[in-house]
Amino acid sequence: MQQKIIILDFGSQTTQLIGRRVRELDTFCEILPYNKFPKDDPSVIGVILSGSPYSVHDPEAFKVDLSQFVGRLPVLGICYGAQFISHTLGGRVEKADSREYGRAHLKTVDTENPLFNGFQQNSQVWMSHGDTITAIPEGFKCIASTEDVRFAAYAASTEPIWAVQFHPEVFHTVQGTQLLKNFVVDICGSTQSWSAASFVDTTVAELKQQVGDDRVILGLSGGVDSSVCAVLLNRAIGKNLTCIFVDHGMLRKNEFRDVMHDYECLGLNVIGVDASEKFFFDLAGVTDPEQKRKIIGRDFVEVFNAEAKKITGAKWLAQGTIYPDRIESLNITGKVIKSHHNVGGLPKEMHLQLCEPLKWLFKDEVRRVGRQLGMPEHLITRHPFPGPGLAVRILGDITPEKVRILQDADDIYIRGLRDYKVRLSGEEARKVLAAGVPAAMTDGEIEVSLYDQIWQAGTVLLSTVRSVGVMGDERTYEHPVALRAVTSTDAMTADWAHLPYDFMAKVSNEIINKVKGVNRVCYDISSKPPSTIEWE
Repeated sequence: MQQKIIILDFGSQTTQLIGRRVRELDTFCEILPYNKFPKDDPSVIGVILSGSPYSVHDPEAFKVDLSQFVGRLPVLGICYGAQFISHTLGGRVEKADSREYGRAHLKTVDTENPLFNGFQQNSQVWMSHGDTITAIPEGFKCIASTEDVRFAAYAASTEPIWAVQFHPEVFHTVQGTQLLKNFVVDICGSTQSWSAASFVDTTVAELKQQVGDDRVILGLSGGVDSSVCAVLLNRAIGKNLTCIFVDHGMLRKNEFRDVMHDYECLGLNVIGVDASEKFFFDLAGVTDPEQKRKIIGRDFVEVFNAEAKKITGAKWLAQGTIYPDRIESLNITGKVIKSHHNVGGLPKEMHLQLCEPLKWLFKDEVRRVGRQLGMPEHLITRHPFPGPGLAVRILGDITPEKVRILQDADDIYIRGLRDYKVRLSGEEARKVLAAGVPAAMTDGEIEVSLYDQIWQAGTVLLSTVRSVGVMGDERTYEHPVALRAVTSTDAMTADWAHLPYDFMAKVSNEIINKVKGVNRVCYDISSKPPSTIEWE
């Protein structure tokens, strides 16, 4: 039986990050809405309560019945989770004199407590809360403080309950991984048996049992998730898998050709379909971003369905859906930022059952599985790319000429990122290595490309804007493009990447000189939130 940690989500932006940190400890975890704790599940070995945008005093604040697990399982409350435990069990939570946000240092730490085993005094942590705990419940004790926060962490004297007002899941909390390891492994008793190798072995066996001798159809996108999904299924069912790769005309430059070659080298049975003419026709004159997504999604289903009908005996549709897709789609606030292209159900007319072998994995875990399967590194390290492709990176209506301009500019940018090497050390190197990027450490440093250092990069064509420029002795009136590059761990939050000036100057010069239709290059320095990674 697979052990698991349950993370109850109260709406924090970093809930997924908690999950990733637990998975990095080779321990399976499941993120569930705050009110969906699974009763009578013998595989659960511990519970973590996440942060929240709410105060415990807000009328609409999310609440959970602690008696479902308190006293029965080890519990760790983080930020709002810590405040909720205190507030519910008889402590006191009050509005702080000023919002406690940013770096702080633990000035007193009870290192005898198992949660802080191996901790150093004055260890840096990250705070982010407007309320603060001013009294803890009877039968609890303070186990850590900062200069401004008396109850930075507390624990029950007789029950397995711990709570911290800081965020151990973020990189800014220097010993956060140690704290989570203390809880997950030492306190909850994880055997740390969750790994890429065990996932491959277990999933291949499950797929053989689930699918049997049935035919399976998989829609490939060229991205990491669908590619790993295809190779995993191919290992399980071989010739009974048929992959369909639809070119909607808005892929990156030469992507359809290059990806088809990669798939053939992997031994996959792939049908390539060039449907670009249909997509361009249906998108003509459409400028609304969500309408673009809907048209592309509808057309994709029509094209895919037409090809799928040619495959006799198919009973399953496989998708490369991963865990963050499902969590975002179940967002407890009920607010949709933008629609996901691979979540939301199957068209009824397809009459196929759904197969999602990667549905429990985070992106970095998908990459580890890809390496375990022996896939080439350039496929595994590919940045995320939107399902609608360049259509959501062209502001305004879509035409073949605009796609051509963007493809050329983006090709220069992405090739430049791959070619430019940087040396990293310390925290920066640790982040890159933690993401699974293969790099050798020499004298405390690693060398990687800019492409491997960042989470996602792309070019945006501002086709609704024209800019005056001068080339030679002639006045130009053409389009600007915006370069986007972000660092992230899970795409729920992202910071703009601080790219070297010499790199940006070189790429800008090359784009303007070589791409007809562009005379200005900008760089997007907005983070998520408040912005999204994609412009549309």
